Amino acid sequence: MAQQNFVDYVKIMCRSGHGGAGSAHFHRDKRNPKGGPDGGDGGRGGHIILRGNAQMWTLLPLKYRKHVIAGNGQNGSGNRKTGAQGEDIYLDVPLGTVARDAESGKVLFEIAEHGEEKILAEGGRGGLGNTHFTSPTHQAPRYAQPGESGVEEWKILELKLLADVGLVGFPNAGKSTLLSAVSAAKPEIANYPFTTLTPNLGIVQYRDYQSFVMADIPGIIENAHQGKGLGHRFLRHIERNAVLLFLIPVDAEEIIREYNILLNELEQYNPELLDKPRIIALSKSDLVDEELKGWIRDALKEAPFDDYTFISAVTGEGITVLKDKLWKLLNPEVG
Repeated sequence: MAQQNFVDYVKIMCRSGHGGAGSAHFHRDKRNPKGGPDGGDGGRGGHIILRGNAQMWTLLPLKYRKHVIAGNGQNGSGNRKTGAQGEDIYLDVPLGTVARDAESGKVLFEIAEHGEEKILAEGGRGGLGNTHFTSPTHQAPRYAQPGESGVEEWKILELKLLADVGLVGFPNAGKSTLLSAVSAAKPEIANYPFTTLTPNLGIVQYRDYQSFVMADIPGIIENAHQGKGLGHRFLRHIERNAVLLFLIPVDAEEIIREYNILLNELEQYNPELLDKPRIIALSKSDLVDEELKGWIRDALKEAPFDDYTFISAVTGEGITVLKDKLWKLLNPEVG
C-alpha cells in the first residue's frame, strides 16, 4: 500500500443537528373559529453515523474533513404536522474502526461488519407540540416544547489493521526486511529504529497458489502500553491479527528478556492478545555461524517457549520452514 495514503488515526469535530421546536398552533377555519390545539412536533436533529465499508482500508477520506455537521430538524406546524427530520450524515469507514471520545479517551464502539451502522453523535430530539399538553382541566395549552440541542464534540477514529499474521518486535528487528523478502510489499528499510511509522501489508505467496496476509506493525518499545513511543497507535493493530510472529534478532543482548518484554507489553495493553497463537523467529541469522547458533540454542533451553526458527531475509534461511509453521497455525483443519 502507498504509505502516504494509509491513515489510521483522525480527529474530527462532530456537530449533530438541533431538534425542531414543537408548534403551539390552534385549529382555525370558517366552521370552527375557536378550534383546539393542533400543533405538531418538531423534527429530530440529524445524526452523524459511522457505516462499515469492507471495500475501504484507510481513514484517508476523513483526514482533511475536520468538521462534520448534520442538519437541524424543522419546526412543527399546524394540523399536527411534524417538522422534517434533519439530514443524517453517514461516514463510511473501514472495518476495525474504533470510535473514541477525544476528551475522556473512552471507547464508544467498534465497527466490525460491512454495512454496520452506529451513531457517533446523536441529533437532538424534536420538541412536542401543544397537542401533547392538553388535559381535562387545561384544554387550550398555549405552549410547546423547544427542540433539544444537538451535541458538538471532538471524536477520535482509530483503525485496527486486519491481517492473518502480525509481525511483533522491537524497532530494527528486521520486520520490514522480512516482509519485503516474502511479499511484493516495499516498506522503507534503513538501519535505524522507527523506520516504519505506519503499518505495511504484504501478501505472502504459499504452496499451490495459496497465500496469506502479513502486516509489518511498527516497532514496540518497553512501556508502549502506556503510550510511550506512540505505543497505543502501534499496539491496536495487533488486535485483529490471527497469528502473532515474534521477531527477535539473533544479535540481541538477551533474547529471552526481549521476548518477555514484548509479551508483557501485549498483556498490559490487552490480556486477550496472549490467547492468540504465536511463533518465534530469530532474525538476521546470517550474522552468526553454526557455533554461535549452538550457543544460542543452549541459552534458549530455559526460554518460556519451546519452538523457534532461525531465519534470514537476506539468505532465505528458514523462510520456507517459517511459512509452513504459519500456514499450519492459520489452517489447523488442514493438519
